[in-house]
Amino acid sequence: MPDVQPLPFDPAFEQKPDDEDQTIAEMVEVLRSISQTTYASGGHALRSVHAKSHGLLKGTFEVLGGLPAEYAQGAFAAPLKGPCVLRLSTNPGDILADSVSTPRGLAVKMIGVPGTRLAGSEGLQTQDWVMQDAPAFSAPTPKAFLKTLKLLAKTTDRAEGLKKALSAVLRGSEKVVEAFGGQSPTLKSLGGHPETHPLGETFYTLVPILYGKHFAKLSVAPVSPELQALTDAPLNVNRKPDGLREAVNDFFATQGGVWEIRVQLGVDIEKTPIEDASVVWPEALAPYVTVARIEVPAQPAWTEALSKQIDDGMLFSPWQALAAHRPLGGIMRSRKPAYEMSGQWRAEHNGCPMHHPSRGEPL
Repeated sequence: MPDVQPLPFDPAFEQKPDDEDQTIAEMVEVLRSISQTTYASGGHALRSVHAKSHGLLKGTFEVLGGLPAEYAQGAFAAPLKGPCVLRLSTNPGDILADSVSTPRGLAVKMIGVPGTRLAGSEGLQTQDWVMQDAPAFSAPTPKAFLKTLKLLAKTTDRAEGLKKALSAVLRGSEKVVEAFGGQSPTLKSLGGHPETHPLGETFYTLVPILYGKHFAKLSVAPVSPELQALTDAPLNVNRKPDGLREAVNDFFATQGGVWEIRVQLGVDIEKTPIEDASVVWPEALAPYVTVARIEVPAQPAWTEALSKQIDDGMLFSPWQALAAHRPLGGIMRSRKPAYEMSGQWRAEHNGCPMHHPSRGEPL
């Protein structure tokens, strides 16, 4: 284990601006407008972000034993095994051809996790992680993100052909940026994500959570050789509107995969901040440490029945969690009403109430 000196969490680390509630209310309305637009077009209620799923997987998680005290917190306090659900997605709120190449998301629902719950999730047995394939968020604060969100809302469900052309241009621009040692979250979010296999990605919570006495970011990283072979592997999805979904289905048709859940503890409120969500925490100061594993056997990775069960019938939210893993910072505070609105919208318009699985229940 690395010699990390985690910084104890102090409530003073969270600094809520006076106008944040107004900003968040505006964000929720913009997200609602995205859902209204896609519903008017397709007659089916979708998530206002990460609407399109590419893999809907069922597997098991195992919390490792013998963890040092600073890592043995919350859901990872003691060895534990249980079922889990994984949802692979891309970030737009409309259903686009995969040649519009955008950031990939992974939502994980661990089922049967004991412990004191956050207010609003009492009675649930799940611990949710909502992740994306980047170590930090694309904007530092809710107010900054609102500007990008408004731009995405204006382009929702419009001019897919133009989006494909723009995506090709942005991918070229992103390659130039990366050639000089950088990455542009904005270029990637608007369609400049590299055309690579989604199963090779490492996913991150982007922003921090409470981690017992400490605070942390989490990641889910592929570790089985078959998955690792797909990291940065090119995947041509041109003329394949659902090419990512097809690739995930093809993989799990014959083999399974293993990922590790890893924790990066906050060690310095300036270098590993809470309120600035755009800062990548330096791994030289705080490396990611493995606390659990996820194993998914070979299975149908996406079907219409799975989509109805998981896309329509489940809500993944970082606020469906143990109190020991309370989401931290402005971006996380904004997610609570946004995810609640999205779940309610889908439940009402699809006639499918959100289902919260429990241990011992067939998935």
